[in-house]
Parts: sequence; structure tokens; C-alpha cells
Amino acid sequence: VLAGQSPCGRTNMRIKGWMGRADQTTKVKGMFVRPEQIAEIGKRHPELGRLRLVVTRDRETDAMTLSAETATPADALRDAVASTLRAVTKLSGDVTFVSPGSLPNDGKAISDERKND
Repeated sequence: VLAGQSPCGRTNMRIKGWMGRADQTTKVKGMFVRPEQIAEIGKRHPELGRLRLVVTRDRETDAMTLSAETATPADALRDAVASTLRAVTKLSGDVTFVSPGSLPNDGKAISDERKND
């Protein structure tokens, strides 16, 4: 909301303008990735805790990294989660394991860290 009166004289509240997406849906490599898809990966692998998909850009290419909390990281589990990520999102991405409690508990499933130039 913008403070002050409109230059045209109207006295109602004025909105600042479009500030971006209202949800966490993100477009990666031309495909939409939704938080429900990340939740589906978690359902298929109950040994995982919180999940966070981080989207970055390396030069002109989008990259996805799924960070997953687990107490028992293993290469076989990493391969299985990467396969599930590919099956659910139709996109390939890296999988990294972090210790339980290290991902923020802010309700976000997708973090888009690409810079909009």
C-alpha cells in the first residue's frame, strides 16, 4: 500500500503494484515446479525430514538442488531421491543431505535464488 493521496485526488488506499508471485510455484527450465511436488517426494521417502528445493542460475542455465534433512545419509538414498525428483518434476537436479533441524522451519518448500536482472 502506498502512503498519501493519489495525484488524481482519490482518497482510497493505493496499491504499490505487482510485487511477484503470491505463491511458491517456480518455473525451472520451462517447467513449473510446485510445493505439492516437493511434498510428494517427502511422502515417497519417509526417512527424510524437511525438504527445500533451491533454484539457482549458472550462467544461462537453471539448476535445482533438493536439500533434505536426514539422520542417515547414504549414496543409495541420494540416488533414490534424485530418481524420485526426476519422476515427480520431470526435471533433473542435485540432492544434498543436511543434518536434522538445519533447514529453516518457515513453511517454504521452494527457494528461488536466481537474480532478476
